[in-house]
Amino acid sequence: MKRIVILISGRGSNMEAIVRACAAEGWPAQIAAVISNKPDAAGLNFAAAHGIATAVVDHKAFRQPGMDAQQAREAFDAELQRVIDGFAPDLVVLAGFMRILTPAFTAHYAERMLNIHPSLLPAFTGLHTHARALEMGCKFVGATVHFVTAELDHGAIVAQAVAPVLPGDDEDTLSARVLKLEHRMYPQAVRWFVEGQLRLVDGRVEQLSGASQSFS
Repeated sequence: MKRIVILISGRGSNMEAIVRACAAEGWPAQIAAVISNKPDAAGLNFAAAHGIATAVVDHKAFRQPGMDAQQAREAFDAELQRVIDGFAPDLVVLAGFMRILTPAFTAHYAERMLNIHPSLLPAFTGLHTHARALEMGCKFVGATVHFVTAELDHGAIVAQAVAPVLPGDDEDTLSARVLKLEHRMYPQAVRWFVEGQLRLVDGRVEQLSGASQSFS
C-alpha cells in the first residue's frame, strides 16, 4: 500500500480529483495527508471531511527579522519536509502548491514527487500560462504532469493533455477547459506511479503497460 501526501495552496481541485479516484477505483494506495502553506486553504476542509489528516506549514511564519528571502525559503522547506516525512510518503503530489522549492527539498524527494503545470511543457513555464499562450496565438494549449526537479517546471514528463484554443477564448475559458483535462490526467498519472507502471529511462518516462500518456 503506497502512501501519498498531497500539497495544496488553495481549493485543491486536483487534490479532490485524486482523492475521489483513489477511493472509487480502489488504488493500492492511501492519501496519508493533505498539507498546505496557507491556513485558510479551502482544500483542507475537503480533506478533513474525507477523513484525511491535514497539516499547515505557513510560509509567512518563516519571514523573520534578519533573514533574507533565501534563508526564509530554506527554513520553510526544512520544516515542510519534516512534516511531510512524519507521514512516511512513497509519493508527494503537488496540486496547486504555489511555492518555488529549494534544490535540497527537491533532491530529498527525487523521482517520488509529481507536479501538474497548466501548459504543454517546455512551453510557458511559470505563471500566466494561458494569457501568454493567447498572446502568442497558440492554436492548442494543455497541461503536463512531470517529476519535480530543482529547475522550475522541468523534469521528466509523465503525461500531457491537449485542448484546442477556440474563437473568442479568454484566459478564464481556456483555464476551465484545461482544468477538466487535468482532473482526468493527474489521477491517472498518480495511479500509474502507485501501481509501479512508470519507469525513468535517460530522463524520459515510460508507461510500462503501454497506456497512452497523452490526453485530449
